[in-house]
Amino acid sequence: MEQTAPRKGTVTARAIEQIKAMIGGGSLEPGQRLPTERDLAAQLGISRSSMREAIRALTVLGVLEARHGSGIYVTQLEAGDLLETFGVVADLSRGPRLVELLEVRRILESTATALAAARITRAQLAEVEEHLAAMETTDDPEEILSHDLAFHRAIVAAAGNETMAAILEGLSSRTFRARVWRGYQEEGAFERTRREHSRIHRALVARDPEAARVAAAAHVGEVEDWMRSQLD
Repeated sequence: MEQTAPRKGTVTARAIEQIKAMIGGGSLEPGQRLPTERDLAAQLGISRSSMREAIRALTVLGVLEARHGSGIYVTQLEAGDLLETFGVVADLSRGPRLVELLEVRRILESTATALAAARITRAQLAEVEEHLAAMETTDDPEEILSHDLAFHRAIVAAAGNETMAAILEGLSSRTFRARVWRGYQEEGAFERTRREHSRIHRALVARDPEAARVAAAAHVGEVEDWMRSQLD
């Protein structure tokens, strides 16, 4: 029987998994320089071209970085870098998939807002209030969008969970929010959104995690309902 040579994609995928295992197992640490492409390919028993593809893929994913004239290094493996490409899902999704993403966002954002209510500092609360006030004093959609992003980003940062913040950053991309805000503008829904933001703010001021959770879930739930109505 004639044997089929392994596909290059399969070899590359195996190389990716082996490098990830080396990092996960501690033989490659954050910030550490990798062996040369030739040495690493020989160590893993694959061709240099497959190794090159594996390194390229892991660089795109934020696991490795090329430093000009120095070589390839493991990044610091920060959640924000590793999840940077996650926002593409929200930007490109359409229809029912968008509703699914909003369901995930509702769960995570309500949890983050509850954590923020328990942990927020005076300086962080002042930042939230700055963006809330800016949204109250303008009807310019671009300004509202910018401050809306900053308002929610400041709250999530106050929760103190970098991984959750990175995931929510992807689920709350500017492109996706712009689509929602355009729809809200056409329907005159800005005032309702302002009331929802104020409710979240009051819960933060009161340091009431449960009220904050409910207010944030209701806020994202409104976006969910609006998106479903667009599909219908």
